[in-house]
Amino acid sequence: MVKKSSKLKSASKGPRVRISIGAATALGPGKVGLLQAIHHHGSISGAAREMGMSYRRAWMLVDTMNSCFTSDLIVTSTGGKGGGGAVVTPLGQDVIARYQDMETKAAKSVEVEARAFAKLLKDPSKEG
Repeated sequence: MVKKSSKLKSASKGPRVRISIGAATALGPGKVGLLQAIHHHGSISGAAREMGMSYRRAWMLVDTMNSCFTSDLIVTSTGGKGGGGAVVTPLGQDVIARYQDMETKAAKSVEVEARAFAKLLKDPSKEG
């Protein structure tokens, strides 16, 4: 099941999972955030606005994701009098859920090491 919040947690601590196929990144935190935003808004343009990116950039990311999987994660309908839209397919929803599960498991598997590592990093809130 897709989580209701479509906001990408950009300040997330811990490991971030990226799935590559050849030179292309099929999926990562930004693309999953875009999938969630498309699911929430029902359009690529609405998702792009929410994420602060251009429609062209969002469309390119959608195209990359669709080309990396066995079938499309997002399907679109042409705009016009009734307006267009975009729908996250059942495969796309499954991919989101699997990705979130992988990130949760990755974070749990390195929890102790990540806490120790975090102590070595600067606190960005204390920088001016």
